[in-house]
Amino acid sequence: MNMLNSNHDLFETIFSKCSLPIGVLLNDAEKEQIMDNINIVEYNRKDIILKQNSRTSHILYLSTGLVKISRELRRSKSLILKLQSSGDFVGISSILGGESYDFTVSAVDNCTAAYIDVNTFTTIMEKNGLFSIEIARQISRNTLFNVNRLSGLLYKQLPGRIADLILYFSENIYHSNSYKFPLTRQELAELCGTTKESLIRTLSEFNHDRIIEMDRSSVRIISYDVLRTLSRLG
Repeated sequence: MNMLNSNHDLFETIFSKCSLPIGVLLNDAEKEQIMDNINIVEYNRKDIILKQNSRTSHILYLSTGLVKISRELRRSKSLILKLQSSGDFVGISSILGGESYDFTVSAVDNCTAAYIDVNTFTTIMEKNGLFSIEIARQISRNTLFNVNRLSGLLYKQLPGRIADLILYFSENIYHSNSYKFPLTRQELAELCGTTKESLIRTLSEFNHDRIIEMDRSSVRIISYDVLRTLSRLG
């Protein structure tokens, strides 16, 4: 097998789950350019993948696994911004908009990350208008997600925020009505802007009211209608 075919096969493997139709958007030369400037790294659960304030030299693409994006605050505290799963470019708006990462990315479970040289990535964007539009759309979706999430944290009561949390994992992360929370109770509380004790109490109430069925970290949604009503009414 020649190098060109080898790179093509590896490209297809790495980007097989990509949320963008990258295989169609990029021509063979652009795919080859990426593969000549890519570094694949495997991480274990809880490993730090990107550190806040480090230099933005590469675009991060998550080939497999689940990661947590957080903002480090004062007094050793941090705020969990969101989770991203395989097939996503991680934190791309910050990467293209500044000289350093304004977030920390850590592995929630075992992950495979692909680092693409930022100059290579931006050169392809400059020459490939369709690819640039898709990247812009992803940045727009991320911005809308952050706006909606911030609005929910500021204006929704606790049941609405917990309903958002359960629906988020079901619809955005696992695409199933049954899953296991991948985070600790403290991390889940940080994600929906409450205390661990309030989170546990509200989840217990949802379980008692048969909105969900819960056993430790395992969750099965019984009533999407109730959760969506709680989310909508806040």
